[in-house]
Amino acid sequence: MAYDLGLAQLLRDDLAQDPVTEKKMFGGLAFLLNGHMVCGIHKGGAMFRVGKDRQAEALAIPGVTPMMFTGKPMAGLVDCSDEACADDARRGRLMALALATVGALPPKVAKRGKG
Repeated sequence: MAYDLGLAQLLRDDLAQDPVTEKKMFGGLAFLLNGHMVCGIHKGGAMFRVGKDRQAEALAIPGVTPMMFTGKPMAGLVDCSDEACADDARRGRLMALALATVGALPPKVAKRGKG
């Protein structure tokens, strides 16, 4: 498995009060609220969708860095090390930022299949 099952359970527990769904993506696991990714797990840690407006606040948390994709930072997403994810307070701050960001978005409408 490419991601930490223990971390997956921590995030499930953190999100237990929210109507999230899980989706395997890119060798990891994403947690979605109303069709939008809140956070995800990958080998070596997790990522959180904190939004551009909250990114600086998230990056001030020890163990949090910009989420990189093909060598470039992804706006609105941050990466959280395994160590930072294991810390309830740091993970909780990131989760609160991500839920505030995603909670403000309108629900995604399911795409109709071509047929």
